[in-house]
Amino acid sequence: MLFLWQAHLTFILLGFVLLGSLRASHGWRPWLLPVLAVTSFVPLNGLPLAAYVRSYTDDLAITTLVFLGWASLSRLGVVQPLQRPARLQVLLLFAGLALSLYPATLGLTYFDPYRWGFNPRPMIVLTGLAALVLLWLRNGLAVAMLALATLAFALRLKASENYWDYLIDPLLAGYCLIAAIMLAAKALWQRLRRPSTAATPSI
Repeated sequence: MLFLWQAHLTFILLGFVLLGSLRASHGWRPWLLPVLAVTSFVPLNGLPLAAYVRSYTDDLAITTLVFLGWASLSRLGVVQPLQRPARLQVLLLFAGLALSLYPATLGLTYFDPYRWGFNPRPMIVLTGLAALVLLWLRNGLAVAMLALATLAFALRLKASENYWDYLIDPLLAGYCLIAAIMLAAKALWQRLRRPSTAATPSI
């Protein structure tokens, strides 16, 4: 069952973030994590429920697990929600990674950055530089996501040998792209609705 550790963690964190978003769950939210942990091991046709969730999500990137962990702690009130600048930095960082990787996997370009992940020293250097910049910006969540993903890759905590699989996955990519587009659309709408501040001529 040890090889399914990531499936169980995904089941627990993803379930908690989704159910914890409901207002009705506020009173019993602290009990939700242990209930989900037990539920993830419930067998069905010889497999735990977590394995069925894994069939849809596959093994999530370490960055996604860190993000879900932070979101869970936020739901519990242990950590404060991200401020707008820090949230925007996270969205832009991983949306940029998604736009760098997934067009090639969808066959939209012949350029294949995924192969870099098998010999990722340049990528790790760039990730380290990005983490230093984010540390200077005091974005602890983004730093933790990059640092823990790199550490997990060094320890080979996932079955994959590719560094990309520790940094980004379709779930995180989709969330960051959609959230970034929504923020941009909201900012544009507010700018269009802003009343004109042009000075009127005095009489």
